Amino acid sequence: MLIDTYGRVATDLRVSLTDRCNLRCTYCMPEEGLQWLAKPDLLTDDEIVRLIGIAVTDLGVTEVRFTGGEPLLRPGLVSIVERCAALTSRPQMSLTTNGVGLERTAEALRDAGLDRVNVSLDTLRPEVFQALTRRKRHGDVLRGLEAARAAGLTPVKVNTVLMPGLNEDEAPELLAWALENGYELRFIEQMPLDAQHGWKRDGMITAGDILTSLRTRFTLTSEEDGERGSAPAERWLVDGGPARVGVIASVTRPFCRACDRTRLTADGQVRTCLFAREESDLRGALRSGAPDEEIARLWRVAMWGKKAGSGLDDPSFLQPDRPMSAIGG
Repeated sequence: MLIDTYGRVATDLRVSLTDRCNLRCTYCMPEEGLQWLAKPDLLTDDEIVRLIGIAVTDLGVTEVRFTGGEPLLRPGLVSIVERCAALTSRPQMSLTTNGVGLERTAEALRDAGLDRVNVSLDTLRPEVFQALTRRKRHGDVLRGLEAARAAGLTPVKVNTVLMPGLNEDEAPELLAWALENGYELRFIEQMPLDAQHGWKRDGMITAGDILTSLRTRFTLTSEEDGERGSAPAERWLVDGGPARVGVIASVTRPFCRACDRTRLTADGQVRTCLFAREESDLRGALRSGAPDEEIARLWRVAMWGKKAGSGLDDPSFLQPDRPMSAIGG
């Protein structure tokens, strides 16, 4: 298993399939984009499947989330999902996507074995979407969401980041829309993972701000019953339920104490935390001919060194050198 010195066990693997993206979200990367990883640096499809197989078979991983960048840009995505679905002790598999290409891929991903999707959508207003993402693809995302729901990739979760001066007033409107369409909405505090390193704590929309805004229109009742465990979102029943809304307060109410995640970048590096400044190389071991047992050992060593928390509240906190698109969400 993947255990750290604080007794936490990682059973949830986040796999970045590419650092590339077809949007340019203001809280992620600059308008001109980034210097993408060279193709030889990326894990091949076979290497990804092998590492996931080691994680599932030898290290106790039970859930796999495919991320990016934008994972739908990975040409071999459907095949990767299908091969991972055939693993012994098949993991639960999900995908985090911006939804732009989901309309044409949702059925194929379902048939390959994908269980569900998380789709990023920050606004219901096309003009605000363009301001946030610097692209005119709002309609594509809405159609992608509909396709995911129709394909049965449920529950379809919608991830929303509120930004000052752009969409900070949309929380109630977004929740009403999600309830009407059967999506589970989750608000996420903006995190210090932008390539520009322009994030400022005093300018972010907090979980408290979000809940205050939602309560102008809805009655929210905490679903928490004791400890929330490793779930990143605090969930609230809306108007008595059964519908729910989630708030992921990664900055103001972190959940590090029960974190159960391990992360693999598109170039084969293990990350113990989104905010880690250190990585452990598995790609080198793969390509030098190391057996599965040695790769599993290296992964265990990496996770043993996981820190107690993200360090966001430490005055000496420094953002990771790599932005979200390279790390994998």
